[in-house]
Amino acid sequence: MQQHTARTLAALAIAAAAVTLVGCTSAAKPGTTSSSSAQAGGSQGGPAATPTPTPTATVPPTPVTLTCDQVLTADQVYAYNPNFSKDPGYAPTAGTLEKQVADWQGVTCAWKNQTSGDVVQIAIAMPPSDKLEGLKNTAITVAQPVPTYGTPPQVEGYFKPGTAGQVQVFRGKYWVVAESTAFFEPGDAAPVMQSVLGNLPAS
Repeated sequence: MQQHTARTLAALAIAAAAVTLVGCTSAAKPGTTSSSSAQAGGSQGGPAATPTPTPTATVPPTPVTLTCDQVLTADQVYAYNPNFSKDPGYAPTAGTLEKQVADWQGVTCAWKNQTSGDVVQIAIAMPPSDKLEGLKNTAITVAQPVPTYGTPPQVEGYFKPGTAGQVQVFRGKYWVVAESTAFFEPGDAAPVMQSVLGNLPAS
């Protein structure tokens, strides 16, 4: 959070400096035309040249090659609740954290309770390195820290209650998201998260 605050204060300082510089710029004298304006306009009446934008380099995500059976084994699913089995028709919904995981070449899985209809979604990504800190900053502002998912700072866990309880866990380069209507409180997701984190390779 201190890093986040420092970034915010730095941005405000830069913005204030920019305003000061603009206020100190002298206006062009009437009747004069700068050489740059003449060059930009080309011949009289011609259109001004449009500068070509420079592409911004982005850090790519690291693909997660785990299968859903490796994320949560059949024995672990049975131990959690024998009524759950893989949901073959599952696909992450647009605008969700699970869809963001999929867009970052992560793995997205779901298991459905054949009795209650509850679905447990689990998604794992290795986000671009320049996005990871922002994800953590967002998680801590919208959810409550949960130390029982793992020992900080090696593992940072968060839970957000709602119609479907949402878990976010950060371990090394991994971002784990779990969501289900069966997660009423942080402890409901704890057995699942312990299994998933135990199945993750070292990052």
